[in-house]
Amino acid sequence: SLLVSINCITYNQEKYIADAIEGFLMQRTDFAYEIIIGEACSTDDTRKIVKEYMNRYPEKNRLITSEENVGMSKNAIRVFNQSRGKYIAECEGDDYWTDPYKLQKQVDYMEENPECTMCFHAAEIVKTSKKSTGRKIKPYFEDKQASMEDLILGGGAFCPSASLVYLRKLMINPPSFFKTAHVRDYPMQLFLASKGYAYYIDDCMSVYRTGVKGSWTNQMNSGENIREKMIEVNEGDIKVLQQAIELDNS
Repeated sequence: SLLVSINCITYNQEKYIADAIEGFLMQRTDFAYEIIIGEACSTDDTRKIVKEYMNRYPEKNRLITSEENVGMSKNAIRVFNQSRGKYIAECEGDDYWTDPYKLQKQVDYMEENPECTMCFHAAEIVKTSKKSTGRKIKPYFEDKQASMEDLILGGGAFCPSASLVYLRKLMINPPSFFKTAHVRDYPMQLFLASKGYAYYIDDCMSVYRTGVKGSWTNQMNSGENIREKMIEVNEGDIKVLQQAIELDNS
């Protein structure tokens, strides 16, 4: 049966998207998985590259696209809505997976521990050229249950985004604070963890690419008014937490 839907959103990532897709295709699993790529009407060759992979592996890949750029969050919702797996595994088009057993390891744990609602792992940080920065996103030094406090204090970057595997059914009707939030990853991680627990696997199984032109992080850390942007993000985070608390108390 189809256990995992890989959700990948991409826009103008012609230099990177092949790495992401190769990482999906190299997964060795004893279960079926599908790859759903949401392409937001790129102005470069991203769509062409995705289509080439689809022609080579038609049974594995599905492309969702449109004639105009629908924006990141609509793109993500669209891909999620087409997913049929019990679990969603996320990886944006500029990140990629490096371990062929990544999905198997995470799904094995979640299948054996049904109260685990979200599983994540360590990631290596590389430059756009794939040159290592020597840094890793490694919140703990061993496999362990992540505490809610760590997830809250860590912000959205506590879990590398290309490491997330979670139960799809929990996000079919997400809470209102998720729908109005300024970002997707942070409120989603908090909500999922609150429905069970988040588990961390201390294996480095994906890459986070830093310095990607047009990426959210790059937009935040460059140009004018960086401080104002950071304040805005923090205010957004506070709003998410306040709304989550109100929801919890109601």
